[in-house]
Amino acid sequence: MAEHIVVVGAGYAGLAAAKLTARWTGARVTLVNARDRFVERVRLHQLATGQPLRDLPLADLVAGTGVELVVDRVTGIDVGTRKVQLTGGALTYDRLIYALGSHADVTGVPGAAEHAHSVSTQEDAEELAKALANARTVAVTGGGLTGVEAATELAEARPDLTVLLVTGGGFGEALSDKGRRHLRRVFDRLGIRVRDHADVTEVRADGLVLATGEVVAADTVVWTAGFRVPDLAAEAGLAVDARGRVLVDHTATSVSHPDVMAVGDAAVVKRRDGLELRMACATSLPTTQQAVRGLARRLNGREPVPLDFRYHIQCISLGRRDGLIQFVDADDNPKERVLTGRLAARVKELVVRGTVMFERRPTLPAG
Repeated sequence: MAEHIVVVGAGYAGLAAAKLTARWTGARVTLVNARDRFVERVRLHQLATGQPLRDLPLADLVAGTGVELVVDRVTGIDVGTRKVQLTGGALTYDRLIYALGSHADVTGVPGAAEHAHSVSTQEDAEELAKALANARTVAVTGGGLTGVEAATELAEARPDLTVLLVTGGGFGEALSDKGRRHLRRVFDRLGIRVRDHADVTEVRADGLVLATGEVVAADTVVWTAGFRVPDLAAEAGLAVDARGRVLVDHTATSVSHPDVMAVGDAAVVKRRDGLELRMACATSLPTTQQAVRGLARRLNGREPVPLDFRYHIQCISLGRRDGLIQFVDADDNPKERVLTGRLAARVKELVVRGTVMFERRPTLPAG
């Protein structure tokens, strides 16, 4: 009898994993997701400003692939009996692919959970859109790519807003000199104020409190300063890191439970040289593809090939009419070369569209 492989989570990594597993192995594949739609997470800052997203029913995306879709919420995993507990019952598996992704971490700073919004889920983005209806001043916390994209999208789409970016690090510190200069020009053009090297110690209904004691007034706070993963893996007894991400070997297999694989943001993915890869769609798609290819080899009695991955670019949207393509080396360190302006915006749009094309046909080259 064919193995039953259950994939939990239908984000970028999980949906691709399910379809590739069904295509490349003889297993029976069940995909479990709490929503019946695929969410373009990399566009949620657009949704927050009122821009509609494409409707992508999961049933359509898995039609004809052999993947059985179960729309239900995972409430627990019993690795001893190999069962996935759902709100509506349970599923027994022979192998599990864990792909429950990540969400904004609002637990580390007092008041963030009560008063801040995020753009890590569709519900979060929709709630932010409602809050923005009566806002005049918005503070975006976190100077990473998510924060930069959210701040520029808000400022461009809503020129009536006063937008402020607050970050504990340096402004654009992960970019090259040319990249930072372009980012500064865009922020100046859009009127976005920047407070860098400013640690937030509390979020209040009326704004932020900094480590210096200063209060930064804001009607709405957007929290992008860090992400966390669901607690389900740790609660199940899988080996995890301090952030709750599943520890995996060079084939994306759990180091504690060989019948479990983990892909995407919920796993600590490392290259053969030990470099830990960042949470990103650009990371999860090619590494998921390689991981499932390795699984197919293992099921055919062959040794899987270790994950082999290198970075090429970082794509940053700066509103709909500007962008920044930062070229990087294999280890994700910035080179001085950049692409900017409308051409960069078009490249970013093509990349984002390409992710959905990949989800439709995950055998396409991903990296």
